[in-house]
Amino acid sequence: MDRRYNARPSAKPFAMSATPSHARLAVIGGGPAGLMAAEVAHAAGFEVDVFEAKGSVGRKFLIAGKGGMNLTHGEPKADFVQRYGARAREIGTWLEDFDADDLRAWARGLGVDTFVGSSGRVFPSDLKAAPLLRAWVHRLRESGVRFHVHHRWLGWHGDGSLRMATPDGEHALHADAAVLALGGGSWPQLGSDGAWQPWLAGRGVAVAPLAPSNSGFDIGWSEHLSGRFAGAPLKPVVLHWRDPAGREHTRQGECVITATGIEGSLIYAFSGPLREAIAAHGAATIALDLSPGRSLERLRADLARPRGSRSIGDHLRRQAGIDGIKAALLHECLARESFRDADALARAIKRLPLRLVRARPIEEAISSAGGVRLEALGEDLMLQALPGVFCAGEMLDWEAPTGGYLLTACFASGRRAGQGAAAWLRGRAPALHG
Repeated sequence: MDRRYNARPSAKPFAMSATPSHARLAVIGGGPAGLMAAEVAHAAGFEVDVFEAKGSVGRKFLIAGKGGMNLTHGEPKADFVQRYGARAREIGTWLEDFDADDLRAWARGLGVDTFVGSSGRVFPSDLKAAPLLRAWVHRLRESGVRFHVHHRWLGWHGDGSLRMATPDGEHALHADAAVLALGGGSWPQLGSDGAWQPWLAGRGVAVAPLAPSNSGFDIGWSEHLSGRFAGAPLKPVVLHWRDPAGREHTRQGECVITATGIEGSLIYAFSGPLREAIAAHGAATIALDLSPGRSLERLRADLARPRGSRSIGDHLRRQAGIDGIKAALLHECLARESFRDADALARAIKRLPLRLVRARPIEEAISSAGGVRLEALGEDLMLQALPGVFCAGEMLDWEAPTGGYLLTACFASGRRAGQGAAAWLRGRAPALHG
């Protein structure tokens, strides 16, 4: 996290506000989805109070931008929508109102220009998240949105009021409508701890169990590999995987060896279906091409050349360009006799099988799957079981790979929920009944 953000005098937006006893619209959660819902509803003419459990809003947003703020992606919209897999149809409707181009225009309205990188990912011109968040919160505060930090939602009282834990003790908050944007279960130290699940399930809301998404996987390395190569980048490689339905998946990219297995962007791209395959079958086997630039035939011929007195490691390096972690993986996975067989060794280099046995814990994942099932919501993202209560962001049951898709859908769902709350308040505004 950029510590300068909280140290600057402009950190004033996080000054404590008194806990109100009544709110026209209560937005619970100060991440991108919650802030976008607050912005849209306030622009529609309604009073908005934002309640955040931590001492400042947007903490996960800042962490996501620590290595370069990947805001969205510049690929064609049809391809973009398909990144949401089984939820592409529903999320596609959110993106009809607010897509990647709209998100870039919105950022530009805050004085933050963006550019498309060589990978198609879209970044702020300075690659930082803090200036964008700072400008956004300042604009919201100046427009009249009220912020209440260190206010944690605890569910409902029997009379339908919202239970709020505050620095001054627990308060009852009556609201005419509420947007819940509480996040999923990843990075719980930043506020997304999934504590809301039983409270919604207890009110008749269908909730899918939270699961890690964009996560690494355990393999179970030897102590030698784990001790010497944990943290080693593996690039470039091509991942091959045949899913349980028999479909072949292939993608080139980069990953990282961990103390227990493997992670990185190439693995994250398949984390959802791999997680489901492990749940169904106990394990999932992928294969890595450690030498994407060389054909099997060339490798076979090169490795068949006499090595004389050279070690097998030197022979691999000279004839196949394989050394370091790639050579270590071959030694980890192959029997000794395979190194004396040029054909077997070449085939292993082109398709080295790795057996994934479990996803890493959700606390380590970049994002989470599961949450409030979209079938429990109307098109305006209002809960069918709880009129006047809307949900947005990562607490909904969808997932997407990294690359800007996660943030874009969070923004778009926040906008949809904010519009829905404003329309509902326009038509009627009774106190909420949980």
